[in-house]
Amino acid sequence: MRQPQLIVAPLTPFTADLAVDEKKLRQQIDYVVRDCAAAMVVAAGVETQEYTYLSFEARKRLIRSTIEFVDGRIPVMVGISHPSFRTAIELAHEAERLGAGALQLLAPLRPFAGAPTQRDLLGYFESIAREVSLPLTLYLNPGPGAEVSIADTIAIAKLPRVKFIKESSRDLARVSRLIVEIDRAGHAAYFTTMQMLLASIQLGGSGATMPPPAAEIARFIVEAFVANEFERAAQLQAQFALFPSKWMHHGLAPTMKAAMNLIGIAAGDPYPPYAPLSGDDRAALAAYLKSTVLAPRLAATAAA
Repeated sequence: MRQPQLIVAPLTPFTADLAVDEKKLRQQIDYVVRDCAAAMVVAAGVETQEYTYLSFEARKRLIRSTIEFVDGRIPVMVGISHPSFRTAIELAHEAERLGAGALQLLAPLRPFAGAPTQRDLLGYFESIAREVSLPLTLYLNPGPGAEVSIADTIAIAKLPRVKFIKESSRDLARVSRLIVEIDRAGHAAYFTTMQMLLASIQLGGSGATMPPPAAEIARFIVEAFVANEFERAAQLQAQFALFPSKWMHHGLAPTMKAAMNLIGIAAGDPYPPYAPLSGDDRAALAAYLKSTVLAPRLAATAAA
């Protein structure tokens, strides 16, 4: 059986003057590599990483720091998403120079409105693929990126340079079909997200992408699945039934940052003006995490 893998996107901690807090970032990356069993780390690639608030130069510094702190222990997938394929290529060349292992791209929105056609999408990815040597990841996340049909997703996955798909949908019908038509068909490795992890790997998908500390829970799910402990895997997967959805009215980045802080790994607050979890919501999150496999970390933090 193929070993399912976890691709982990560390959260971005900020200093009081809203620069990236590199000391906290290094500590978090060590946790992701050591305790979340990440097969790959994402640098400045998903919205939970709050990279969209950074200037272009600060975004490049975040990429550089992430690659430096991973220090060759596992590959780094660098986010190069940008409406302009020329800017995406500039980021790609920087990532190649720094030693990245892969590149990640949102399916682009059309800036002049209207859903992108298959021709638009293929043209965008082909324009970038001609200029880079690293494997590409199609990142599917409607909102910041385009909503891509099943047929168009399959077409992009068949491009020779596209080797990974990151699917944000929680739609089991879509996920199951694309696992069969993309991953099991040998076109690209298909990754879903935390709520879909167990179902995805049962169907033959490659794994999931998510931020910490959800990735540590996911590690235990994967280990149970590989050990054929399917009942335990299902029990662990159920921990994602409430976390993070019960707190998602705050947003994913604030919820995950609060969880990281609660388990003793400083992630700071969300980028302003967005507020951190506090009061009853923070207390409820702490109480819930005590019922998960993260409980020993909360206990150790409380005792420190």
